[in-house]
Amino acid sequence: MKKLLNVITVFVVAGLVMFGGRWYMYVAQGQSPYDEVGIALNGYAPAPLRSWGCHKMQTRFPGQLPPYGCATPDGRNWL
Repeated sequence: MKKLLNVITVFVVAGLVMFGGRWYMYVAQGQSPYDEVGIALNGYAPAPLRSWGCHKMQTRFPGQLPPYGCATPDGRNWL
C-alpha cells in the first residue's frame, strides 16, 4: 500500500511540475497571448493564479486584445 501511495504521489507531483511549468512559461515568457495550450492551461488554473497570469500578460502585451479566459464578457477588455 505504501508503494502505491508513493507512485501516485510521484505522478501527481510530476504532473503539477510539467503542467504548472508549461503554464508559467506561457504567462511569463510566451511570445503571444494567443497560444492555444497556454490558454487551455490558464483556463484550468485556480482563480487566483488565473487572475495573476492575466494581469502579468496584460502588462507584457499592452494594447492587444485579451485571450479567452482573461477577457471581460464583451471580449475587448482585460479582467
